[in-house]
Amino acid sequence: MTYCAGILVQDGLVMIADTRTNAGLDDVSTFRKLHVFSTPGERTFGLMTAGNLSVTQSVVSLLHEGLANPETGEMDTLLNATTMFRAAQLVGSAIRAVRDMDGDAMKEAGVKFDVSMLFGGQIQGQPMRLFMVYGAGNFIECGMDAPFLQIGEHKYGKPILDRAVTYKTHLYDALKVGLISMDSTMRSNLGVGLPIDLIVLRRDAAEPELNRRIEAGEPYFHDLRERWSAALRAAHTAIPRPPYGPPAG
Repeated sequence: MTYCAGILVQDGLVMIADTRTNAGLDDVSTFRKLHVFSTPGERTFGLMTAGNLSVTQSVVSLLHEGLANPETGEMDTLLNATTMFRAAQLVGSAIRAVRDMDGDAMKEAGVKFDVSMLFGGQIQGQPMRLFMVYGAGNFIECGMDAPFLQIGEHKYGKPILDRAVTYKTHLYDALKVGLISMDSTMRSNLGVGLPIDLIVLRRDAAEPELNRRIEAGEPYFHDLRERWSAALRAAHTAIPRPPYGPPAG
């Protein structure tokens, strides 16, 4: 399994991804699912992947190499896309290209063509944007009313983001809540696990403000997990019990 979350607030963008992949209980590995494409001072994009590992790796490789433009004959890459919308279209085109190459063979082998991606960032002088790209290559965009998107095993972490994140949330509070969301997912699904990769992009900075991997035993994340567990226990203890018991007799 996988859990990736992108949070777009007024000051910037947070992208967080786990690294665990498994093909059975005894075949667990670590692979990077958060990929950064950057021209410092001009543009920075983050791409997070979920689904079949061979598919996602092929898509990422195509995006690095570029896709031939049928009209110009030149190679289109994320680093020469003119807008964020065009860049998101290129991600979708790369997914469709891999489907065209491998989809039939995978179907014959009984392997599902399963992929979804979160793609976000900014080109200098243009708005910062965040998209979810589906397996068909189509996509939706994150908005101010719901300032986050998730892929993978999202159900355990979503309630925390729903309750705690708004478009006006401080950028590093968004990071904190995103890490709590990741911890909640890890506690409920063993298919999601450390290390965690994350980037923080401040609006109009055009390069990552933070690009970090959290390993097992990292002090802040360990403390966050313990404090969140203690806060939940204190909260439910402080709330009165339901008045639904049998009447006093």
